[in-house]
Amino acid sequence: MTRPLLIAGNWKMNKTVSETTAFIDSLERKLPGNLPLTVVLFPPFVALSSAARHIGRIQLGAQNMYHESSGAFTGEVSPVMLQGLCRHVLLGHSERRHIFHEEDAQINRKLRAALEFDLQPVLCIGETKEQRDGGHTFEILENQLTRDLEGLSVAQIQKVVVAYEPVWAIGTGDTATPRQAQEVHRFIRTLLENRKIDSQRFRILYGGSVKSANCRDLLCQPDIDGALIGGASLHVDGFFDIIQKSITVEKLGG
Repeated sequence: MTRPLLIAGNWKMNKTVSETTAFIDSLERKLPGNLPLTVVLFPPFVALSSAARHIGRIQLGAQNMYHESSGAFTGEVSPVMLQGLCRHVLLGHSERRHIFHEEDAQINRKLRAALEFDLQPVLCIGETKEQRDGGHTFEILENQLTRDLEGLSVAQIQKVVVAYEPVWAIGTGDTATPRQAQEVHRFIRTLLENRKIDSQRFRILYGGSVKSANCRDLLCQPDIDGALIGGASLHVDGFFDIIQKSITVEKLGG
């Protein structure tokens, strides 16, 4: 595999500062010395500073950010504030889109800001059950990707990670079959190739009820470069088991 796997845990609104540091300390002890893939954790904002003092081989990401660098935006966190605390930032997650009504234009502004301040965006895209059942999956994904990446140069897009998260599979226990997931990932990669992106260096993750029991079959697909994991990332042993299985896939070359 030419693209090292990326295994990310999105904790959402879970874990206190002390729980975060205890988790990281425990996971760091379990990880092998020569880690052949990338492991990223997305803890809550309030735990990022403490987490940054405890990480070794694990990388950190923020779950969201605002597109302005400073100003009168009560409750928001800017990319400048994230510099030095984390390398990655999660943008466009379906919960941000559907609960907080974030639109593609706003996500595009956030992507631009993240790249300006040397943060690696993990851009989430995905369709709802109604959209999939109506046969609109590819249309929805192409629209999201086109609008979210609007105005970005090839060099900028090359720095983005895309996470395909079917909304119908997030937290529901339903998971796209490996074949379904591969089909969509291949479609996304083709869209990027049409933009002159070097797709062999572009990572596309799958997210949506990923767990130990299904991660290997998903990660063995040729266009799936890792996983964005929700609930299964909240427990050290379960998350480490996913990492171990991912390492075996990585060593086999996918």
